[in-house]
Amino acid sequence: MSIQWFPGHMHKARLEMQSALPKVDVVIEIIDARIPYSSANPLLSDLRGDKACLKVLAKSDLADPRMTEEWLEFFERSESTRARAVTTEDVPTIRRLKSAVIGMCPQRQGRLINAMVMGIPNVGKSTIINFLAGRKVAKTGNTPAVTQHQQKVDIGDGVILWDTPGMLWPKVHNPNSGYRLALIGSIKDTAMDYSDVGFFAARHLSQHYPDRLAERFDLDEIAENELGVIEDIGRRRGCLGRNNRVDLERASRILIQEYRSGGLGRLTLETPATMQRERLQTEKAVAEAAEAARLKDEKRKKRFKAKQRAQRKSREMDASRRDRRR
Repeated sequence: MSIQWFPGHMHKARLEMQSALPKVDVVIEIIDARIPYSSANPLLSDLRGDKACLKVLAKSDLADPRMTEEWLEFFERSESTRARAVTTEDVPTIRRLKSAVIGMCPQRQGRLINAMVMGIPNVGKSTIINFLAGRKVAKTGNTPAVTQHQQKVDIGDGVILWDTPGMLWPKVHNPNSGYRLALIGSIKDTAMDYSDVGFFAARHLSQHYPDRLAERFDLDEIAENELGVIEDIGRRRGCLGRNNRVDLERASRILIQEYRSGGLGRLTLETPATMQRERLQTEKAVAEAAEAARLKDEKRKKRFKAKQRAQRKSREMDASRRDRRR
């Protein structure tokens, strides 16, 4: 599945961020603790450059706590980056993010600190901003693209938050990242295929969390492939149609919703090692695609030039024949 979902307001948001960043002291990037790699927008990383960054792993109550600790340690290796895991079930932890921001800007002591909040859609930015502000200042929702305009929020102690719209990038080249983003709900349902995402989830979960699948869906054993897993889930949950055949889309929807709601427990879909491996694979695939496109373009140009030469030669021959007839 190739994800390409980049509404117009996201393009506008990118331009506004780029314009505002020189005035920003620290970037607060909200990522999803279940997919810290896939939920980190590479465009945002390019935009902020070396600017100080606080990585906030949101929805950590839905992620594997052991893996969350591994990710926090990984992010903290960067000199300009600090990392914190938060959940809406622990509001004091969210409110302590303000102290972390202040601590990252010692040069701003006695002056206002401008902190820009960035992240992909539906990652929990607005909820975190509301807790930091102590009041509802940002619109929240369980679907992507709720926030569509920048706004500034004074959260006290000399810290100004710049809320920005959730932003994906124009094309998600890593197919695994595309599936993971769709699975957690960061891509509108109208831009994804439930069966595709359900099969991806079934394959990953049967390999890494088979016990959770068996327990949640009361399965005696885990099927050997993702089709078998989806069919078993469908039978257990009554997703049967004509001739007792499983409705694969309905069964996939159930698996996706169980994952999103935490019904399968606290699960993380990627590790720092996964990130490094897939990043190399993606860079290689993108380079190969670019080279293939270059070669295709060269062939097209050669055909065009050959056609022009043939047409020119034909015109010259026609002119020569006319001259001889005269």
